[in-house]
Amino acid sequence: MDAAEAMTALLSPQGRVDPYPTYARLRAHGPVLQGPEFSLVNGYAEADAILRDNRFGVLDDALRDQVLPGWRGSPAMESISRSMLRTNPPDHSRMRRLAAGAFTPRRIAELRDVITAQAGELIDAMAAKGRDGAVVDVMAEFAYPLPVGVICTLLGVPAADWPLFRRWSADLTVVLEPEITAAELAVADRGAAELRAYLTELIEARRRAPADDLTSALVRVHDADGDRLTGDELLANLVVLLVAGFETTTNLLGNGLVVLLDHPREAEALRTRPDLAPQYVEELLRYDSPVQLTTRITTTGVRSGGLDLPAGSWVLVLLGAANRDPRRYPEPERFDVGRAHPQPLSFGAGAHFCLGAGLARLEAQVAFPLLVRRLPGLELAARPRRRPRLTLRGYDTLPVTVGGSDDRRTA
Repeated sequence: MDAAEAMTALLSPQGRVDPYPTYARLRAHGPVLQGPEFSLVNGYAEADAILRDNRFGVLDDALRDQVLPGWRGSPAMESISRSMLRTNPPDHSRMRRLAAGAFTPRRIAELRDVITAQAGELIDAMAAKGRDGAVVDVMAEFAYPLPVGVICTLLGVPAADWPLFRRWSADLTVVLEPEITAAELAVADRGAAELRAYLTELIEARRRAPADDLTSALVRVHDADGDRLTGDELLANLVVLLVAGFETTTNLLGNGLVVLLDHPREAEALRTRPDLAPQYVEELLRYDSPVQLTTRITTTGVRSGGLDLPAGSWVLVLLGAANRDPRRYPEPERFDVGRAHPQPLSFGAGAHFCLGAGLARLEAQVAFPLLVRRLPGLELAARPRRRPRLTLRGYDTLPVTVGGSDDRRTA
């Protein structure tokens, strides 16, 4: 299997739903596969090194003009490209610093009570809906509303508007996939245009009446000095903070709950020992990463993984494959909460390490013990349906029956 064959397999309908068999085939050919158009990285050590190496950047405007002509007319692509997600230093560093204050360990720890309260309310609602044996969709009733409520609270989005963001996010995030059709891009552009219009109104509202939220803080920076944060960057980063702020966590909650329900012994241990939640979350991130790949491009000639890569070389870093590298993790296909220091690459590494990783981890650490304790009879009603996405791996629906509930509210 060469790099092109591997990508064909990964982008097939079956590969998008379950990429792990293809990852296993790739490993037989080494941790890095070089092709004429791009290279694939599946080894943990190699992926970690590339993500931390500043000679590997993200696609900038000049290169984007070459490979994606017409992208400047796409609201979806412009929204992503103008944000910190798709910029290199010094612009990336400048934008990231402006938002980082909202994601410090102290600020995140202060959200624990908010997260616990929101999770408890959602579990109450699930228990009520499923009281007579009715099937409940965890994605719609819990995995989506919990993280969207948290990030919207952080950004100052009114609660009445929270339901709007699920469709906008689902439409927009398809541009993060390695392959996209014209029809998918049209849907993404529609979602991006609607989201940008909403955020433009929110910016104006916060300009008139500032509040104690991240949107107001970024508006103040822009209005005080447009060179520190331009208008396009303000809007693009709000788009990315909102979408990335809950999309990854939604997938983590859905993927992780299915793993727990498929491993009842481990779920029972977490039910009685909620203090083990951090270990569970790290292994869940490793075992079934909510983000499966990221892209880098060499800014200069680089030798990596035994390969010589000239400047401008495309590299697809397969995070999901790296997280199951047997050179790093013995028996990688086994869910093992007892692994010492798993350090999964699910949130990336280096300069582009996910800004909201700590928040996503906290939400999962709160949510899983609450779910398995408050809903001890929780069971899959059918096998959940995966979304046909490769980059962002998650479920479209996750049908369960809740059984009896435990009304004790402490985690």
